[in-house]
Amino acid sequence: MKKITLMLTAMSLSLVLGCSNESLGDENIGASQKKPKKVETTPFDEPENDGEHCFITHLIAGQTHVAGSVTIDVDGDQLIITYTTNEDWTIGTTHLSIGICESDWVPLNGAGNPQIGQFEFTEPTSQTSTEVVYIIPISEVGDNYCFAAHAEVQGPTGGETAWALGDQFDGNSWAMYDEFNLSDCESDDDGGDDDGGGDGGDNGGQIPT
Repeated sequence: MKKITLMLTAMSLSLVLGCSNESLGDENIGASQKKPKKVETTPFDEPENDGEHCFITHLIAGQTHVAGSVTIDVDGDQLIITYTTNEDWTIGTTHLSIGICESDWVPLNGAGNPQIGQFEFTEPTSQTSTEVVYIIPISEVGDNYCFAAHAEVQGPTGGETAWALGDQFDGNSWAMYDEFNLSDCESDDDGGDDDGGGDGGDNGGQIPT
């Protein structure tokens, strides 16, 4: 009888301990699956601008890979935004939103994340497997511009989402945006046109009023 009682006691303890461990396991899983407020992105150094472009930044794939670059240039009253991938990467669908920073320049959802399906530029002026070019008229008077450049890329790690390196939006995704000043581009263009002469220097980089 004592043996039976001891066996029943041992079984009861096992059940209690098992349930406790299971509860702790479920709690830990739940905590690990909670989405953080901000997604941490691998820190990258800003690329050096050798003066060839008004603005340049990295194209970051999957938060951890430098898949290429995004550059901005000014030609007369047009902005030229170019996505270029490195040799190990190819580029597919792209989305671009750009505007004066002080205005509502990018569509956001209620959580503060960009809605790329509503970006105003989705059809490039030209595209190859390694380069996408948007040529956009400068139709608003302003100096301080913001832009968000998104892309779908393929590389050594497979298909990845890519963003032009910059500051993160206020939402909980790792989407990023950048700022640039047209006055910097105008200065560069003026310097180059002084050497070459001609009428191109009169309207290069100028914003139509």
